[in-house]
Amino acid sequence: MTTSRRQRRVADLLMEELGVMIALELGDPRLEFVSVTAVEVSPDLRHAHVYVSHLGTPEDEPEILAALGHATGYLRRELARRVVLRYIPKLTFHIDDTLARARRIDEILESLHEHDTGPEQED
Repeated sequence: MTTSRRQRRVADLLMEELGVMIALELGDPRLEFVSVTAVEVSPDLRHAHVYVSHLGTPEDEPEILAALGHATGYLRRELARRVVLRYIPKLTFHIDDTLARARRIDEILESLHEHDTGPEQED
């Protein structure tokens, strides 16, 4: 699916504004180490999938999503005040697991490398 220039611009704007609001304005301790990593906006600009990362453990993720879900109304109202859009998109939050998957791939590659470079064999 291709993304229009307008979708990219709106996504970038939302990412910047939401990042500031989550990091500096919400004051929820569950969101202390949460940052917005990506935003994907639907073609009609009415829905936005917001991806966040965190420094906690996977066990923290349900609490983080609950805190963000609880703050959704406030975030949408603040977006309506700050940005000029015909419609403020409905926000859906997701945990961005890209970093965890990349770390796991690195671990696998490292273990394969260690396996391949085992003790040198003499001829």
